[in-house]
Amino acid sequence: MDPTAGTPDDEPGLPGFPASPPAAASPYRVLARKYRPQTFADLIGQGAMVRTLGNAFSANRIPQAWMLTGVRGVGKTTTARILARGLNYALAGQPDIGPTIEMPELGIHCQAIMESRHLDVLEMDAASHTGIEDVRAIIDGIRYAPVSARYKVYIVDEVHMLSEKAFNAFLKTLEEPPSHAKFVFATTEIRKVPVTILSRCQRFDLRRVEADTLTAHLEKICRAESVTVEAEALAFIVRAAEGSVRDALSLLDQAIAHGAGAVTAEGVRDMLGLADRARIVDLFEAAMRGDVPAAFAELRSQYEAGADPAVVLSDLAAFGHLVTRLKLVPEAASADTALTEVERRRGADFAQKLSVRALSRAWQILLKAIPEVAAAPRPLAAAEMALVRLAYAADLPTPDEVLRKLKGEALSAPAAPAVERAPSPAPVTSASLARSGPALAAVPVERPMPAPARTMTPRAEVETGPRLARFEDVVALAEEKREIGLVSALRRDVHLVRFEDGRIEFRLAEGGRESLPNDLTTALHAWTGRRWVITVSKEEGAPTLAGAAQVAAEGRRENAASHPLVREVLARFPGAQIVDVRDKAAEPAETEEAPGALAEPPAEEQPDD
Repeated sequence: MDPTAGTPDDEPGLPGFPASPPAAASPYRVLARKYRPQTFADLIGQGAMVRTLGNAFSANRIPQAWMLTGVRGVGKTTTARILARGLNYALAGQPDIGPTIEMPELGIHCQAIMESRHLDVLEMDAASHTGIEDVRAIIDGIRYAPVSARYKVYIVDEVHMLSEKAFNAFLKTLEEPPSHAKFVFATTEIRKVPVTILSRCQRFDLRRVEADTLTAHLEKICRAESVTVEAEALAFIVRAAEGSVRDALSLLDQAIAHGAGAVTAEGVRDMLGLADRARIVDLFEAAMRGDVPAAFAELRSQYEAGADPAVVLSDLAAFGHLVTRLKLVPEAASADTALTEVERRRGADFAQKLSVRALSRAWQILLKAIPEVAAAPRPLAAAEMALVRLAYAADLPTPDEVLRKLKGEALSAPAAPAVERAPSPAPVTSASLARSGPALAAVPVERPMPAPARTMTPRAEVETGPRLARFEDVVALAEEKREIGLVSALRRDVHLVRFEDGRIEFRLAEGGRESLPNDLTTALHAWTGRRWVITVSKEEGAPTLAGAAQVAAEGRRENAASHPLVREVLARFPGAQIVDVRDKAAEPAETEEAPGALAEPPAEEQPDD
């Protein structure tokens, strides 16, 4: 770009840029103040708001209050002052122009308003005036008419800092203010402003300035300041500013001082602790290729050149995001003016080679690693460990792909030597449990089916109650009657010795519920209409139902662990465990497993019990 296109003195008509006075006339002003917008036409990136205000002024539909919100540095306070200037715009000899957004020249009130010294435009910083007394001063003064201007305008910056009582004091005045009073509120934390305040204001959300618009603005300022600047350096500044005009101007001011009047890409990188974009791409390539030594060498080289490890990982994540965008939306590169040619060309190459799965996994790893590196006592070591995770996880398949691949290998592998299998065990009943005792530790127990639902019988027909053939039927009946405590005791505390319809003999487990015999007798008499004899024996008896169920679950888990496919999964993933084995409903033979099926592969492959 041509840095000699002009200076503020050479181009006094440059929009929004006041003519620079001689150096001896005034002290130096930073660029953010020197080139602050003076009219609505000077505001960049806020076209929707300017159009709405222009139409409202033209139609004389002016509300009593505005709420301006947005991130830092997008022009909230500047817009509030321009709004106050437009409300009170008047020229000498033409006092009745009326509110307008067209201000081609300074009016009789403009200079005082822009310098924050007009008597009728009062600015208050709510961060330092948070109490009800400060709001009461505004309420007391709002009754008086303006001294010289058309409207009395109150600008309250950082309004979210007001206390709850201060907000409540504002409500009545804000809803029905005098006709000569207008309010302009500015805040970066719109969620902290009460809804009762927001409902009385016309809200404008000031947008982040887009990269191309901000770049053009900085180029114009560099021409006005006679500063040579590289396009890549401006791209770095715009990217670091994140849409904030004030941040961009502050960084440009610092870069001019850093480079002694010349802004270069290398100087901005050194100033911000950034890494070379081309070297970031090299680091990304090494990590995604799984070349850990090359990734370590590149990271350490950038660190020794002054790059911050956390910033390097942040840039790495940003490039991964760019590659993902280019893969899904190929035309995204042409729309982003902040990208370098290296990022466009090599990003498109990576988009062709890498899958969305790998890019998404890399993004998650880097997103978690950035705050870890920033908080680590040794940032470089933390960044290297993040690169290790990224390199080893870049080409890992998903769980469903692993399962599908292992199934394919199992089907194509030669048949293993046949292992003689024991015949399926017969269903285990309470009688067989009593005969076999602890020897059934490896035999799966048939899960008792709940008894069929029974309709409630009238009191006169209790004698025709259900016939109970097994102890499991007693438990099922207790479940049907919703006796949860009794069901738990029957499963946990009863070692069954003998069972007949009308008679139960069992050994009570150590620490079991002592009142269980009496409680069970009373319950069965009420449920069946017959008297039951419940006796406590000292014989060993069968295992409890809860113990038998646990033994059965362990047996199922052992059977699942012996399956070739499950053994292969456990070998491929060290530390993996079989958490549970569940029966799976019958499905068509060709149905493909869902992605989450890896958690339960043994159940669908194990032999029938």
